[in-house]
Amino acid sequence: MKKILIINTGGTFNKEHDILSGDRIITENAVPNLLENWLADDYSILNIIKKDSLDFTNKDREILFKTIKKSKYKRIVVIHGTDTIDVSSEYIKKYKINKKIIFTGAMTPYAENNIEATANFASAIGYISAINKNGVYISMNGVINKYNKIIKNRDIGKFIKK
Repeated sequence: MKKILIINTGGTFNKEHDILSGDRIITENAVPNLLENWLADDYSILNIIKKDSLDFTNKDREILFKTIKKSKYKRIVVIHGTDTIDVSSEYIKKYKINKKIIFTGAMTPYAENNIEATANFASAIGYISAINKNGVYISMNGVINKYNKIIKNRDIGKFIKK
């Protein structure tokens, strides 16, 4: 397997409940917990932005773009919030970066129920390890395709093919 960079930007995937304040906070714990028994030394984790995607700005997307562009990795998985995953993936695609990039996330925090986050992440890792074509993709709810071929269906609470 080729090395993979995992860029952790926040989102519901990384939310936890702060028992003292009652607030939900974005942490960096989900990905390391998930990878504890995976991939040996074939990955690196980079934590940036640390926001819910509803709070993402184009300045944040520019930080993400520059991080991807400067990276030596050719395979990159981006953990991102689901509310604006489409906006950020389209933003990255417009730069035509010569890499394989897959965005994924979770509708339910990993800390509350790790099944969905684990399945989405595992699908993203499996797909990025297998594809040969560069491009920007989204992997959510068992659906994996180019960034512009998947949408979040808010009526059913899942991602579907367009």
